[in-house]
Amino acid sequence: MIYSSIFFALIYVFVVSALGTAVVDIIFRFLGKRGYMGNLFPNVRGGIPRAVGIIPFIILSFYMLPGFNNLILIIGVFALIDDILGRKKSQRLGIEWGQLSRGIGILLVMAVGFSEGLGVSSIFIALMVQPLNISDMQPGSTCIVTIIMSVLTILVMLLIGSAPVDELPAVYTPLLILVVCLAYSPLDFSGKIMLGEVGNHAFGVALGIAYYIMGGFLGVIIFGILTTALIAFVRRNNLAVFFRQQLRLLNPTFGDYFMDVLTGGGLGDLIRKWVLRDNHYNVTNPLLIILGFRRLLYNPHARNPKKYVPNNYIPRLGKGE
Repeated sequence: MIYSSIFFALIYVFVVSALGTAVVDIIFRFLGKRGYMGNLFPNVRGGIPRAVGIIPFIILSFYMLPGFNNLILIIGVFALIDDILGRKKSQRLGIEWGQLSRGIGILLVMAVGFSEGLGVSSIFIALMVQPLNISDMQPGSTCIVTIIMSVLTILVMLLIGSAPVDELPAVYTPLLILVVCLAYSPLDFSGKIMLGEVGNHAFGVALGIAYYIMGGFLGVIIFGILTTALIAFVRRNNLAVFFRQQLRLLNPTFGDYFMDVLTGGGLGDLIRKWVLRDNHYNVTNPLLIILGFRRLLYNPHARNPKKYVPNNYIPRLGKGE
C-alpha cells in the first residue's frame, strides 16, 4: 500500500515539475522581454530565464521528509535572494549582497541541521551548495550530475539496505530528487532556461540529505567527494578553457579541476582574499600539483598572481593565447 502511494505521489510530482517549469519559463520570458525581470532574465543567447529552479525548490520543500525539508526551504529562500540581487556590491562590506545572502543561508542550514540531530553531517550537507553551484555554469551539467548521483544513491541504498525514515523507505528521497530533476531537465539541457542559485542550491542540499539517509556522516563525505569529482569530469573541457584564459594555467591536472569545483567561484575567491590577503604561493611540488594545489592557492586578489605557463610552451596563433 505504501509503495503504491509513493508511486502515485511521484507521478504527480513529475507532472507538477514539468508543467510548473514550462509555465515559469513562459512567464519569465514574457516579463523579461519587457524589462521587468532584472537579474532573472540575463542577456544570454538573446535572453534566458534564470531561477526557473524555483519549481524544483518549491516541490522539494513540500515533499522532502519532515525536518529535512526545512533545510531545503532555508537554502532556497536565501539563494533566490542571491538570484534577484545578482552582482550588486556592498561598498561597506566589500562583498556582493548575493554572496552574503548565500553565506547566511549556508550557515543557517548548518545550524538547523544541528538542531535536527544531524550533527557534523549538517556542515557537509550545507557545503554541497558549492560544487552544485559550480556545476550550473553550462547547460544541463547540474541536471546530469543530479540524475547520476540520485540513481547511484538509490542503488547503494538497495545494496546496503538503508534504514527507513518516518516509515518511508530510504529510496524515497533520492527517487524524489530524480523525478523532480528529470521533469525539469529537458529545457535546461537545451539551454533555454537556467536553474539559478535557487535551483542548484536546492538540489545540492537535497543530495546531501539523500547521502546522509543512505550512510550517515560517512555517506555524506564519500558521496560528496564523488559528486565533486563527477562535476569536475563533466565540466573538464570548460574548465580547461577557463584555466587557460583566466589563470594562464595551461597544463591543468584533474586535481585542478576538482579543486576548482570544490573551492572556485566568487565565494571561494572571497575566502581566499580573507585568508591569503595579497599573498600568492608558487606550487612546485609534483604531488601537490597532482592534487590541485595550484588552483587551491591561486589568489586572484594578489598583486601579482602567478601565471602557470610552462617554460617550453609555444603559443598557438588563433587560439587566444
